[in-house]
Amino acid sequence: MKPISIKQTDPETITFTWDDQRVTPMSIRLLRDECPCAECKGETVLMHQILPVVKPKLPGHYSIMKIIPVGSYAIQITWGDTHDTGLYAWEYLRNLHQKQQ
Repeated sequence: MKPISIKQTDPETITFTWDDQRVTPMSIRLLRDECPCAECKGETVLMHQILPVVKPKLPGHYSIMKIIPVGSYAIQITWGDTHDTGLYAWEYLRNLHQKQQ
């Protein structure tokens, strides 16, 4: 399962068309709020949980500058505030769409 098309279909939506013909529109706001990187979600290191630091939202927080593929398993989104450390794996994106429903 991987997308065959990723398009911004309106100012607030990215639409993924998958190789199983499923079409999943996704809120840009949801994608940013659910960025999977350690800076945004925290992480566990040697059984100690490190919580994310809450930062103020800078201009461009919810705008997309670019989307690039990462191997054959994910995309990396560069946001308008230059944040770009989240890797959105295909399975993660499909699960996010279900969460959005």
